[in-house]
Amino acid sequence: MKFSVRIQRRQPRCSAELPADLHPVLRRIYLNRKIHGIKELENKLSHLHGLELLSGMSNAVDRLAQAIIDGLKVLVVGDFDADGATSAALAVRAMRAMGASDTGYIVPNRFEYGYGLTPEIVRVASRQNPALLVTVDNGISSIEGVDEANRLGIEVIITDHHLPGPRLPAAAAIVNPNLHDDAFPSKCLAGVGVIFYVMSALRAELRRRGWFGYKSIPEPNMAQYLDLVALGTVADVVPLDHNNRILVDQGLKRIRSGHCVPGISALLRVGGRNQESISASDLAFAVAPRLNAAGRLDDMSLGIECLLSDGMGHAMDLSVKLDELNRQRRDIEQSMGSQAMEILRKRFSNLEQADTPAAICVYDAGWHQGVIGILASRIKDRLHRPVIAFADGGNGELKGSARSINGVHIRDVLDAIATLYPGLLHKFGGHAMAAGLSLRLEHYAEFQRVLAQRVSMITGAQVGENIIWSDGELGADELAIDTARAIYMAGPWGQDFPEPVFDGVFDLADKRIVGSNHLKLVLHHAASGKVVEAIAFNQLGDDLRSGSRVRVAYRAETNEYRGFCNLQLNVQYIEPL
Repeated sequence: MKFSVRIQRRQPRCSAELPADLHPVLRRIYLNRKIHGIKELENKLSHLHGLELLSGMSNAVDRLAQAIIDGLKVLVVGDFDADGATSAALAVRAMRAMGASDTGYIVPNRFEYGYGLTPEIVRVASRQNPALLVTVDNGISSIEGVDEANRLGIEVIITDHHLPGPRLPAAAAIVNPNLHDDAFPSKCLAGVGVIFYVMSALRAELRRRGWFGYKSIPEPNMAQYLDLVALGTVADVVPLDHNNRILVDQGLKRIRSGHCVPGISALLRVGGRNQESISASDLAFAVAPRLNAAGRLDDMSLGIECLLSDGMGHAMDLSVKLDELNRQRRDIEQSMGSQAMEILRKRFSNLEQADTPAAICVYDAGWHQGVIGILASRIKDRLHRPVIAFADGGNGELKGSARSINGVHIRDVLDAIATLYPGLLHKFGGHAMAAGLSLRLEHYAEFQRVLAQRVSMITGAQVGENIIWSDGELGADELAIDTARAIYMAGPWGQDFPEPVFDGVFDLADKRIVGSNHLKLVLHHAASGKVVEAIAFNQLGDDLRSGSRVRVAYRAETNEYRGFCNLQLNVQYIEPL
């Protein structure tokens, strides 16, 4: 199945006052990403938005501070992904450092209780006799769960970043930058970012009450938790606006210098990454998948315990278990991926035809609930349209995980469907690019039709086209290791602040397969003849011939081998000319 690929060069979105000595390639990159001035390039903690701007903060920290002072049990209710795991670990670590004598966590097993603060998980939590439940990375849609907690006499504080519905839970306090009347400038905080702000405000409140002096304990330095904030923010693929770039950049610096929890160091080690030089992509592709594997296949408590561990030996033991779960997840995913493409080939004779649906649903009764999200992501990347993968949820219900493309806010699409077709969806929630939902099996066919119709109204004929956005061509003098190093140092790169991609014409001097399915290339810059090395991961290049001219979209990176460091192009796309 081949789809049209188009390389399109970005155009500067703004004019800006940038430093005169800024690397010329970086100047172009920043203008392409709507950077308006030098302040947006300064990733200092002092530039973070103020915590007082988050509505509900005073109520939340007042109740938390009083619970800690009174020695009451506080139970953190987590979520089963990496954002939820880092959020739970941060909340527990921070409150214990602030002198909370009875603080623990509970995380729902997705296969038993589903997502969020459900009435069932509240009843499980109540066995520990908590006075206060604090949700992290969930809770904004948990109306029934909060009602159950209130019935049992347990107060609930919700910290979340997901979009709220028309009705809010009756919690004692809600902290969420996406509440309709919230004044916090950044709506892109991950769940771990929200709880970081709450814990920072809690420290300030306990300081105001003289708690640290009374207990003779040091005030915790909140910067020590930025490693967890960076990991959760990158893992949740939230947009890296300036506020999030500060959080991630500061967290990465701490990790590189060795000031991070042992669990992150251990996960980097089993992932084969050099901690001293990691980037945001290392967190995204080496750490987050292993952490997520616990929630996908088993119980996220394993991941949270890894992040809570204070001993490297224990953290390594847990990381090895997480690595094995991730290997199992990959095997399951590959099998499901093959089955999914076979289903689609039988359903559609040609996926490139104009009448192919603008959004794809795929379902098999034997699929693993914990892997459908990553399955949807893989198919979305291949078919270049929104995809929802479903698994059997039991009792005639399907559980779905959606992944979307730029320009299609999938949570808003689901909201519109729920409004226009009452009863079609059981429940749903999520973000612009990812969402979860459930529906009855008998409604599956109708939902497929309605979803494709709604997405088609948004995308028109653009669906199915793979656009590679380029920051232009690098000249011969710019094809240098100094350029790659400058780009690396200019990060963190991520969602809505993408790592730079360039394009150009080269002569293919040599190619060979390395590993099992990677293509090692030697390229000659067509205009200058400059020789550069390149690698194309998961590509075999059967249509490429040595001596031919090719067009390449690539990232400029450094490659260290046997003590030597040189420029290497990471090929995103290559085509013969």
